[in-house]
Amino acid sequence: MATCISLPPPLSLSLSSPKIDGRNCLSWSSSFPIIKLSANSLIPSSSTLTPKQGFVVHAAWTRRSRSEAAKRPNRKSWKQRTDMYMRPFLLNVFFSKRFIHAKVMHRGTSKVVSVATTNAKDLRNALPSLTDNNACRVIGNLIAERSKEADVYAVAFEPDKNVRIEGRLAIILDTIQENGIIFV
Repeated sequence: MATCISLPPPLSLSLSSPKIDGRNCLSWSSSFPIIKLSANSLIPSSSTLTPKQGFVVHAAWTRRSRSEAAKRPNRKSWKQRTDMYMRPFLLNVFFSKRFIHAKVMHRGTSKVVSVATTNAKDLRNALPSLTDNNACRVIGNLIAERSKEADVYAVAFEPDKNVRIEGRLAIILDTIQENGIIFV
């Protein structure tokens, strides 16, 4: 028993149930029809496409409008919802007048993965100055070393709005990067 469905010219499709020794099969897998497609008629020629047709699907605009944002101000954007999964480890660097403090923490659980500070007992007595460029290099080395021990090889650094990446901060970031940690 064969059933054929004829479609318009660009696509021809035929359906049939399988037969063994001239008999119809009654097994579960044989209940699915066999589909025969002819590939040469599936691809339309460029002359049959109008300017509005095409094979490219254009993505929808994903930014929320101002009116939509005003209606639901507490709704987070796509980036806010997914960023902690895409870049789970965050580097925080803090400079005070007396010491430098840096830590890598997991965003999802807020657990601290690695910490380095010039205010620690071993560094406080070993370094001549707790805030100079040499101290920044030491902090960068320690953070990279301790992050690798915790199997963290990629971190994100998000500077505040008016913070420039220069001077002591640049020294810490460069030292971390030179020691094999990737910034994402």
